Parts: sequence; structure tokens; C-alpha cells
Amino acid sequence: MPTLIKSGAIVTDSYQVAEPVDGVLTLPAGDVLVSLETLQAHREQVLGHAGRKGVQIKPDQFAEAIADVVHQLDLVAVEFPAFADGRGYSTAYLLRTRYGYKGELRAVGDVFKDTLFYQSRVGFDAFAIRDDKDAEVALKGLQNFHEVYHASADQPSPLFLRRSA
Repeated sequence: MPTLIKSGAIVTDSYQVAEPVDGVLTLPAGDVLVSLETLQAHREQVLGHAGRKGVQIKPDQFAEAIADVVHQLDLVAVEFPAFADGRGYSTAYLLRTRYGYKGELRAVGDVFKDTLFYQSRVGFDAFAIRDDKDAEVALKGLQNFHEVYHASADQPSPLFLRRSA
């Protein structure tokens, strides 16, 4: 099970993955994480769950697919199947900027020290660190740089505008 970094600290993940068996979805007590397909097929049941609820999006699925329910979700997890697959960055940016998502935005999959800073720039605030990587070392990736030039989800003004203000 991957180690979770959230808000700059190593924490325990409270979410349980729940998926239907033979078309029947049984949600455990507490916080649940379902796939986009499960959310779409069992929308009322998932959104009516008493605990916190989250959805996991694959790289070929779009932020638009959850735009109408994004404010009812406590967690959106975005998969990074490989280091070279950057589609999750766009998904995160759109969720934060276009759809105004304020909940936990978690990077999952091929997530490690070298990706954390850039993922945080587009809006991720939680990271499921790969099992083969040291979470303490990965945590330092959030501190790789102290100043950024370009605007993004975490800093809407570019450096030249901040300097002239």
C-alpha cells in the first residue's frame, strides 16, 4: 500500500477502495474511494454515502466527467501510470481552476520525489508515494524550489507581475 503525503506530512490513508461485485456495490463504513465507472453506475449510492467520498480518474478520463458532482466529492485521485504520462497534470489544473475544486486532490501511481513539486504546482495536495520509494525522501521534493516564474494553480501571478507589485 502506498505511503500518503498530504499537506506536507506523511499520514495514514483513511479511504477504502470500494468496487461492485457482480453489479452490486457495497460501501463500507467510513471514507470510500471508487472508480469513475463505479461513480457513474452507482451515482446516488456513492454521493449519498455518510462518510467522505472520493473518485479515482484514469489518464484517459477527463475532469469534465465529474464537473457536475465535483463539489460533492472530498477526494479526487488522479492516476499517473508512468513518469512520462503527463495527462494528470492537465486534469488537476482543470479541476482546481476551471471547476473550482477545493477538496483533496491526490496523485497516485508513478509518484515520487522528482514529481511532487510539479504536481503541487497544478493543484495536487496529496501524493500516494510508490512502494519502492522512501516517503521521507519524497517529501523533500516539495521543497525543491523556493521561487517559481510561471503562473499556475498554486500561484496565479507570474514572477514579473509579483516583482512589479
